[in-house]
Amino acid sequence: PVPPPDKVDGFSRRSLRRARPRRSHSSSQFRYQSNQQELTPLPLLKDVPASELHELLSRKLAQCGVMFDFLDCVADLKGKEVKRAALNELVECVGSTRGVLIEPVYPDIIRMISVNIFRTLPPSENPEFDPEEDEPNLEPSWPHLQAVTELTFLSSPDFQPSVAKRYVDQKFVLMLLELFDSEDPREREYLKTILHRVYGKFLGLRAYIRKQCNHIFLRIINGFALPVKTEHKQFLVRVLIPLHSVKSLSVFHAQLAYCVVQFLEKDATLTEHVIRGLLKYWPKTCTQKEVMFLGEMEEILDVIEPSQFVKIQEPLFKQVARCVSSPHFQVAERALYFWNNEYILSLIEDNCHTVLPAVFGTLYQLTASYKLEKQQEQQKAQERQELWQGLEELRLRRLQGTQGAKEAPLQRLTPQVATSGGQS
Repeated sequence: PVPPPDKVDGFSRRSLRRARPRRSHSSSQFRYQSNQQELTPLPLLKDVPASELHELLSRKLAQCGVMFDFLDCVADLKGKEVKRAALNELVECVGSTRGVLIEPVYPDIIRMISVNIFRTLPPSENPEFDPEEDEPNLEPSWPHLQAVTELTFLSSPDFQPSVAKRYVDQKFVLMLLELFDSEDPREREYLKTILHRVYGKFLGLRAYIRKQCNHIFLRIINGFALPVKTEHKQFLVRVLIPLHSVKSLSVFHAQLAYCVVQFLEKDATLTEHVIRGLLKYWPKTCTQKEVMFLGEMEEILDVIEPSQFVKIQEPLFKQVARCVSSPHFQVAERALYFWNNEYILSLIEDNCHTVLPAVFGTLYQLTASYKLEKQQEQQKAQERQELWQGLEELRLRRLQGTQGAKEAPLQRLTPQVATSGGQS
């Protein structure tokens, strides 16, 4: 019998999906060489004199660079055990013993780590894989891979970032980040620790790591399953929204805004939390950030549901009205662009009874102020014109007065000349 509607669990997906047969996978097998030399145990590092320590260390690192096929559980058991023992010894020695990590050893360690952990991950068998509900595909080569990831010489007391930066570069970081696609949660936990140490030790790589992490966030949020889990919503409210308050927002704002919009496309009910959060952190003195906020707000309104728009229309457009009246022309111009967006304009028209009172006062004052300024400008222009006319008339009168003053002596002189001529 069909259960009543109120008894149907719309969020139960496990029971609806048919279980798929699990298949082990490992990318390590593709580097396995069947004709490789058999490994033999080497002396322990602690049992050799100091003069032979680094030579033996290089030999052990070379041994640990040999790859095995872990899909065949019974193949090369002796060699696998030799490598595992050597890796564990290296982890203990490099991490705690002084004088082991010298400059010539750095390239050998980086080479061994790269050979073991950097690989092309196989495609996921289940594109809808949920790490919290589905059982992950565990890496068969984990006994070796774990020891290699633990061999993070970054924590060694002799570690020198100035030497290691020749080998730990952007390419190394990018390959490290690509491993976060691994389905094995154990590997991802170790990768987080390694990435954190790289970020702390190499100051020159910090900006690059932040930039690459932005792209990772985009892919992760885009792949969230529906419905969005509570912890993901908390991540939006407690992490992404407060990030809008940092001073360096311009460095990553484009990616941050995209993440926020991705959340809203996944779950429209988060719209009110997002917009009220942005209004809470709205910049007061930085016009550049204010323009960025307006741009992000328009992107949000492009995907907002009409039912969600009703919840935030009043506080939102009160802020928009304040931006329209901003003395900075870029802020005011960016706010007015909202009325060029057809979808936003349709939302405003449908809710004009609420939006119009929020913006009318500001628009009316701006219009009245604009008209007053125009009138004052016209009045000043008229006064200026009248002043120039007055000055011109004064100049002409003075000019006429000067000419009259020059002609008067001549007029008095002319009769005298005529009289003297008659007498003669």
